[in-house]
Amino acid sequence: MAVKRRYESAHRQAQAQQTRQAILDAAATMFVEPGYAATPLTAIAAEAGVAIQTVYKTFGSKQAILSTLVDVTVAGDDEPVALPQRQFVAEIRELTGARAKLDRYARHLVEVHARQAQVMLALANAATADTEAAEIWRKNLDDRRNGMAGFAADLIATGEVRPEHTVETAADVLWLAMDVRNYDWLVRQRGWPAERFHRWYVDTVAAALLIAPASGNGRRT
Repeated sequence: MAVKRRYESAHRQAQAQQTRQAILDAAATMFVEPGYAATPLTAIAAEAGVAIQTVYKTFGSKQAILSTLVDVTVAGDDEPVALPQRQFVAEIRELTGARAKLDRYARHLVEVHARQAQVMLALANAATADTEAAEIWRKNLDDRRNGMAGFAADLIATGEVRPEHTVETAADVLWLAMDVRNYDWLVRQRGWPAERFHRWYVDTVAAALLIAPASGNGRRT
C-alpha cells in the first residue's frame, strides 16, 4: 500500500511540474507577443490548456509568472539552485588565468542569451510602462550587478587586472558587457555568429580590464 501511495505521489508531482512548465511556456510566448501588459491570465491559461484556477493555484499572479519565467530562462531549468552554486561558476573559479575565466563565462553567456533574449527584451519593454514588470527588471539588473561583482573579485585575484580598477569599476565593465541588448544588436539584428560574439566579449572585456601582455621587445603594449 505504501508503494502505491509513493507512486501516486510521484505521479502527481510529475503532473504538477508538467502543468507548471506548460504555463511558463505559454507565458514565454505571449509576453513576447502580444506583450506582458496585453496578456491577461485567462489568455495564458488558454494557451497552456489549463483552467484559470490552475494558473492561480500554481503561481498566484501574472507578476509571479514573469518573475519565475525570468529566473528559469536565465538558469536554464526550474531547479532551486542558486546561481553561485551552479556548475559553470565552479568551473570559472577553478581556472587560474583571467582570460580563461572570461572565455568560460562567455560560453555561458552565449548559451543564456540564446535562451532568454526574447523574454528579457520583452521584459525591458514592459518595464517602461508597467510597474510590476519594472520591479522585476530592476531586480534582475541588481542581481546581475551583484553577480558581476563576485566575478570581478575573482578576476582581480588572478593579479591580471589593471591596478586602476577596483571590484566596483571592474564589475561595472562586466555588467555592461554582459547586457542582453549587446547580444540582440550583434547576433539577432546584425547576424553575428555566436562564436564571433563570444570572441567579441572576451576581447572587449580583456582590453578594458586586463594588463596588456608583454610585447616581443619586453615592453607593455
